[in-house]
This record gives sequence, C-alpha cells and structure tokens, in this order.
Amino acid sequence: MARHGMGTLVLANGLGFPPNNVARVVVWEWLNEHGRWRPYTAAVCHHIENVLKEDARGSVVLGQVDAQLSPYIIDLQSMHQFRQDTGTMRPVRRNFYDPSSAPGKGIVWEWENDNNSWTPYDMDICITIQNAYEKQHPWLDLSSLGFCYLIYFNSMSQVNRQTQRKRRLRRRMDLAYPLTMGSIPKSQSWPVGTNSGHPCSCQQCLLVNSTRAASNAILASQRRKVYSGNSNGTLAVRQSNTFNGTALWSLGTTPGGGTAKIEQVRSANGVQVTTFSRSQSAPSHTQLPGQNNLNRPGTQRVAILSTRASIPPGVPALPVKNLNGTGPVHPALAGMTGILMCAAGLPVCLTRAPKPILHPPPVNKSDMKPVPGINGICRKTKKKHLKKSKNPEDVVRRYSQKVKNPPDEDCTICMERLVSSSGYEGILRHKGIKPELVGKLGKCGHMYHLLCLVAMYNNGNKDGSLQCPTCKAIYGEKTGTQPPGKMEFHIIPHSLPGYLDCKTIRIVYDVPAGIQGPEHPNPGKKFTARGFPRHCYLPDNEKGRKVLKLLIVAWERRLIFTIGTSNTTGESDTVVWNEIHHKTEFGSNLTGHGYPDPNYLDNVLAELMAQGVSEANLKD
Repeated sequence: MARHGMGTLVLANGLGFPPNNVARVVVWEWLNEHGRWRPYTAAVCHHIENVLKEDARGSVVLGQVDAQLSPYIIDLQSMHQFRQDTGTMRPVRRNFYDPSSAPGKGIVWEWENDNNSWTPYDMDICITIQNAYEKQHPWLDLSSLGFCYLIYFNSMSQVNRQTQRKRRLRRRMDLAYPLTMGSIPKSQSWPVGTNSGHPCSCQQCLLVNSTRAASNAILASQRRKVYSGNSNGTLAVRQSNTFNGTALWSLGTTPGGGTAKIEQVRSANGVQVTTFSRSQSAPSHTQLPGQNNLNRPGTQRVAILSTRASIPPGVPALPVKNLNGTGPVHPALAGMTGILMCAAGLPVCLTRAPKPILHPPPVNKSDMKPVPGINGICRKTKKKHLKKSKNPEDVVRRYSQKVKNPPDEDCTICMERLVSSSGYEGILRHKGIKPELVGKLGKCGHMYHLLCLVAMYNNGNKDGSLQCPTCKAIYGEKTGTQPPGKMEFHIIPHSLPGYLDCKTIRIVYDVPAGIQGPEHPNPGKKFTARGFPRHCYLPDNEKGRKVLKLLIVAWERRLIFTIGTSNTTGESDTVVWNEIHHKTEFGSNLTGHGYPDPNYLDNVLAELMAQGVSEANLKD
C-alpha cells in the first residue's frame, strides 16, 4: 500500500540531519532488546532538542521531563542511552519525518496490551496507519512492514493473522513532535577535542563524562583499524553487533575524497562484510545503511542503520547489554569496569552478551513420540477439581495428639508460651478446642496450641493436609492453588547439552487467564497468565522420566503454579512458578534455567519431596 507523506531518514556527516532549508519533524528513538526502534514521547523529544541546541556534545537527563525515565541519560556524542542502575547501553537515533505526517500533527496510534493499558506503535507503523485512515481505507495489512497484523478501522481493532487474536486500538491527539529546519548542524563524530573551562564535578556529570570517555576510546581504536584500509583503496568493515552508534564518517564519501560505493558480501566463514571502494560517482538513489527503509521487516531495518567497525585484537570484551543480568558479568559491573579501565588508559570494547537458546529446532508432529511408561500425552485440571473442604478440628485432631504437661517454651505460631493460652484466644472460637490445649504432631513431634493449628489450617488451602511450620513435614496430601490449565509432554528427537546420548522430553504448560477463586489472594478479581504456553525440558533417561512422573503428580495436585506477584516483572495477580524449578532454556544455560546442569534432576526431586511428592506416590 502506498504511503504518501511518509518521512524519510536523511543522513549527513554520519548523523540523521535534514538537508538545508527543509522542514522536518524530529523523532528521537531508542533500540529495544527485540531490535525495534521505539519512539520517545513528543515531550521527551522536545526536551532532547532543547538540550541539543545548547550543547550538541552534551548529555540529556530524561528524568527532568518524565519521572519514569529518571534512571536514563542520553549521551548526544555517542548517541547512546545509558541506564545508571544497571549499566545497560542502548543506541538512540534522531529520525526525521514529513511535517504533514502523524508525528507532525501530534497523532498517536496505540494498541491495548494484556495489562489493559495502551502501547504506542513504532513511528513508521503509526504513520502508515494514519495515512490509510486519512484515505478512508476500511482496513490495512501490515505485512509489508514485517508484521502479520490486519488493522480494521470500522471496529478500531488489530487482528493477528496467524492466531486470530483481536486487540483494540485507538487514535489520540498529543503534543506535536518538534520541527526543525535550516542549515545542517556540525558533525558529532568521535572523539571530540578538549573543551575549554572546568567540567562539572557532580556525580551525575562524572558518570556521563566517564561513559563518554569509554565510548571515545572504543571509537578511536575502531577508527585506527578502519583508516588503515587496504592497499587497493578498499576499506573492509565487519558487520558486528558490538557497536551500534552513528557512522564513523559521512555516508557517501570516503576519507580520501570521492564517493563511496557500498557493497555487501559474505566471506567464506559466513561473516557479512561491507566494503567501501572509492569511485568517481555513485547512483543518487542507492539505498544507504541508515535510511528508513520501511519495506523491510524489523530485524532487517535494525541491521541497516549504521556501519559498524570490527573489534580490535586484544581488547577485552565486557558484556554490558544483558537485560536479565545473568551473563558472565553483571551489566552494571561491566559498565563500571569499562569506565575504570578507560580512565586508566586501557582499551575497552563493549559487547552484547550472547542470547540464550530457548527452543530446539522445529519438530514435526510425526516426530513427537509419547514417553514410555506414561499413559497419554496430556493432563488437565478443571474447575471441578478446585473445591475441597474439610472440618478444621477433624484435620488437626487426625494428625496431632494432646499433650497433658506441655514444656515451658514458645508456640512458634502465636509466639505465646505453651503453658499459657493461645494467642488466638478471643479471635477464633471452636467448641471442641480450648485455647490452652496443646497438641504434638505425629511425625516430627513439634508442639503447638491446637487453636493455633486450627488458625493455620484456616489460613491455608483447606485441603485436608497440614504442614509443620517448623520442619515443613507434610501430613496428608498437600494440594495447591494452581488455576485450571493443561500439561502436555512428549519426546522430541533432539539432545540437551550434557545429555547427548539421549533424546529430550518436552513439557508444555498452558494456563489461560481467568478469575481468581476463593482459594486465591483476591477472589473474584481477574488474573493474568504471561508467557504461556511455557516449554520445559528434561533428558529422556531413567531419572528424567521419573521426574516427569512426579511432575505429573504435582500438576494434578495443583502445585506447579500459583497466583501471586512475579519476581521478574513485579506484576501482581498473575500466574507464577510455585517453588518447583523447571528448565525453560533448551540449548544453553545463560539464564540459569538451562543445560548443562548435572545437579538439576536431584535438586528438582528434592523440591518435589518438599511439596509432599515422592516416589511413594507413583502408581505402578
């Protein structure tokens, strides 16, 4: 679909600046972990432009305009966003669009996410949607932009063509993005010359200046590598994920004069190489790296932003871009180490941590085999399984014995002395249990007020079981509060790291969102279910099959998941793991949830035992 009025990124001197005397709308964008350029809000872009006018080599504190962005600083010289608390560095860019496009009019298109809040589209998608809307098209296909979505304007909805999932979208008016025109600003290439005057000595400026110094050291070493060139006048630059800043020189010109012919070739080892060869002229319509090519999928649009230089030999690689913080070096530590090494005059190369291999290669359904010794390939839990009720007094009496002469020590439930009345006296009233009665649990022998045991049971799942609060010994069959869902399992013809002599058992959990029941933290309130279906992996050997059998028992007892607060995102009222660890990373162990891990099977057997699931529960 034609998109008239679509903005085009114009590059000059290695930066995104408009040509002379042409009005353009400025949109600042940052590169997220999925390789997509996400726009800052119009208010943030106005703030960045104001700082840019005062000092093109300065830094921008985003928290001054948006409190939610308080940890972030943009270094205008290195064109990177730096997060102070984690050390994460992300590339940023200054993009330009036609003043008549959506950002010039202050129009924002958003889609409704799973939290019932609104997320803005990427700017190129927003402009495309607005153009179709203005032309009164009934619908829009986003496949040309690399997305399998259909936009329906009559119902204001977005539909996934593969899953048919439907989401609401909306069009709202906001502050228009800043407008710029006039002469091209001076280049912001690295490194800069020494500034006159004394720098600010506050902690924030010291951090920014140190980060900038580290970036300058990286570029200086890269430029020495690049400018050395080859004898034939061709400069070879390896396409690397190491550095994603601005270009090292003006695209279209070579350091020695003339124009640059850009070619991309693939070497024998599979590394993509971009060569710049000097020539007298080049076609003016050549698509240059960095232009806003809107017909490419998201992953390809990222790769063509800028030319990246190769890593100089002998430079230590410090992975600073690791959002999970579980790589070989913590991102904040790596960032600070790089700053200190640079201050000492040592070369530093900031690299990205390797990505985990979460899933195996694609597997045909015909290659998925049932697990020997286990009936079927699926287990389900339904709502009718969720209701159990036992008389609290009967449960307590079943697993305890009365103590006539209790010792003079604390009841670890109410923290009152056993020789005195329970702390729940006056709070709970049970005809058959007096507040001064003490009971001793049968297996472990720990003693508590009987009224305290009744209070503990009432505060739990009320499933007819007790768990000693001191030693965690379980009396009866413990069940959990896992919401309804489905568990599938089968064998796939691939091996896990560390278990190359056997195939792999894949477990697929699928728990949909729903309404919390009486056993959950907030009965009647909606709960979310993120990341489902979740894929987990076990080796297909004797111990792996035993673990699978016990996991099936735990699933049927509703012990695998629960509803609570996510440790990862902080979201409440969502489905979370319930203290039984699973391996969700298939081909690596970068997150700590993968293989090889020689102790995992023994550890998960111990965790299952702690939940009351053991080999004694397995049926022959």
